[in-house]
Amino acid sequence: MEAWAYDIAEFLARLLPIDAVSDFGAWLLTTFGPLTSRHKTARTNLRIVFPNASEAEIARLLRAQWEEVGRTFAEGPILDRIIADPSRVELVGAERMAQIAAGSPAVFISGHFSCFEIMSAVIVHSGVTCQITYRALNNPYVDERVRASRWRYGVRLFAPKGLKGARALLSALGRGESVALMNDQKFNGGVAAPLFGIMAHTAPGPASFALRFGLPIQPMSVQRIRKARYRVIVHEPFMLEDTGDTDADIEAGVRRINAFIEERVLARPSEWFWVHKRWPNEVYKRSD
Repeated sequence: MEAWAYDIAEFLARLLPIDAVSDFGAWLLTTFGPLTSRHKTARTNLRIVFPNASEAEIARLLRAQWEEVGRTFAEGPILDRIIADPSRVELVGAERMAQIAAGSPAVFISGHFSCFEIMSAVIVHSGVTCQITYRALNNPYVDERVRASRWRYGVRLFAPKGLKGARALLSALGRGESVALMNDQKFNGGVAAPLFGIMAHTAPGPASFALRFGLPIQPMSVQRIRKARYRVIVHEPFMLEDTGDTDADIEAGVRRINAFIEERVLARPSEWFWVHKRWPNEVYKRSD
């Protein structure tokens, strides 16, 4: 039934103008998002990052982030239409992408900023051979449809999260390909590193891969310009220091990646995925 509902939503979305679909998603979640339990999670997260903000400012950010989430998820089934329109996606740093495509692989990292799937499409359309990690949806029928949607805009090399995915990424790196990972969500058992002053379990994968293969970390981000129009930024890459102390070097890498996430969140706070529980459970229990 969920898959059928997805099919109906996708069918209707593909009949409508792109910006109309985006606007509907914004209306839907600014109206109903605050009625869900995720609203409290988002409020707690905002208070962690902006402890001195007024209630009015927190309320403004809550509404703005629901609008962003709504637009992002409504646009998912029609991303191929968005990508196909050159006027809708601006790329800052095309020359760097050309270097990577020409045979200088990198470990791409980013976070769930705005319509984050746009970044995957830009990587592929820039000619970069890249394995892109993803978390399979709980409903396998919906997951199959989402993968088919990604196929339409060119993203075809996936590495699922987990041990199997890690092996696929290692194989890709061994072949001289790039890999792309989102590094802003909670990773139980990961490296404990500060994020906005609170220790957060963070996936060590990007730092580990970069050190093992001697590759640069290549940060990326996406910004919403207006409605379904975007700016994708290829930021300055950086190398991690290899001192021979693997654990310490990985932790230093995780801290540096977290610092990048902090910088992007503070620059455009309404565009981060605030409804995810990023910090330890005790943080959220204290807010109950």
